[in-house]
Amino acid sequence: MALKHKLNFVDKELEILKKNNLYRKLRYGTSQGSVITINNKKLINLCSNDYLGIPTTKIQIKQLQSSSRLVSGNDESYWKLEEALAKHKSHQSGLIYPTGYMANLGAISAIAKKGDLILSDELNHASIIEACKLTDAKISIYNHNDMDDLNKKLKQKGKNKFVITEGVFSMDGDISALKQITEIAEKTKAITIVDDAHGDFVLGKDGKGTPNHFNVSKKIDLYISSLSKGLGSFGGYLTSHNNIVDLCINKSKSFIYTSALPSFLVEYSYKRFQSNRERQKKKLEKNTKHLVKGLKQLGYEIKSPTQIIPIIIGDEKKALEFGKYLYDNGVFAQPIRYPTVPKNQARLRISVTAWLSGTDIEKALGIFEKAHKKFYD
Repeated sequence: MALKHKLNFVDKELEILKKNNLYRKLRYGTSQGSVITINNKKLINLCSNDYLGIPTTKIQIKQLQSSSRLVSGNDESYWKLEEALAKHKSHQSGLIYPTGYMANLGAISAIAKKGDLILSDELNHASIIEACKLTDAKISIYNHNDMDDLNKKLKQKGKNKFVITEGVFSMDGDISALKQITEIAEKTKAITIVDDAHGDFVLGKDGKGTPNHFNVSKKIDLYISSLSKGLGSFGGYLTSHNNIVDLCINKSKSFIYTSALPSFLVEYSYKRFQSNRERQKKKLEKNTKHLVKGLKQLGYEIKSPTQIIPIIIGDEKKALEFGKYLYDNGVFAQPIRYPTVPKNQARLRISVTAWLSGTDIEKALGIFEKAHKKFYD
């Protein structure tokens, strides 16, 4: 009998994914403003995280950094942006990472350790989940935005206690109960960490994010975010007290042991940060209200108060069929399935951007009206 090929288990895993409607494949397309072109087909793009749609700034591409910032990959462009971001977040210092994912991995694993207690919201992003596992601290998951459960679980022992939450949750679009969280943290002397990748530059005065939206910016001990969402650039960053940033520079492996973010991207981020973001923010808010109002009138149940609008389908196969129908009719809105969301909570995740015109939104609503009749009526 022939020996089984040593990689047969990979084929079996792929077959299981396909059988359960969880198989994914890459689609190659080109985005330009509110339109994405895939296989020569133009679609209204409702999947972009470039929320503000800041007009592209021309930049001069310089020689790429090819080393860690602690070795030779550092220049004053980093310092200039980090100082601006720290001020943006009402913090003392900032630190840029190659991605937001790496910022979470590096920062959380640098400050929490064995003997500590981490309280993490059950809907936190995968990067937070993985970061917590790297710490060797005790991890306690509290029910989503449930302050009674958080209070109860904070009574567990821990040398240092950390409460970690997203600001705007990436798959539901709802907002963290940050006002209550900071009140609880003050009483229990817990350290608050907020990943606000989807609230940054969108919520709050001058786009200062979810903590500013609730007027609790100065109560956040460590703020982690992305340069690739609202700002539409690339990279991640954190802001905090001087000593925490200093500790991350010295202990954060995803900062120390990797090449620096290319400085031309740092300069690009700085230019977009300095742009008229408020104008784009108002356009985003207008577009979000327009689309939400229209979807509700069509009979869709919309609960999200932000630019992330999930349409919960439930069944994975139905979600794929729904997404394909939208695609075939000119709208790009990807189905989101397990493990990104719990099983049987598959959804269409719509991202509103300032790129969209009123005409784009009305055209999309017309297609969603047909989809509602096909899948719900």
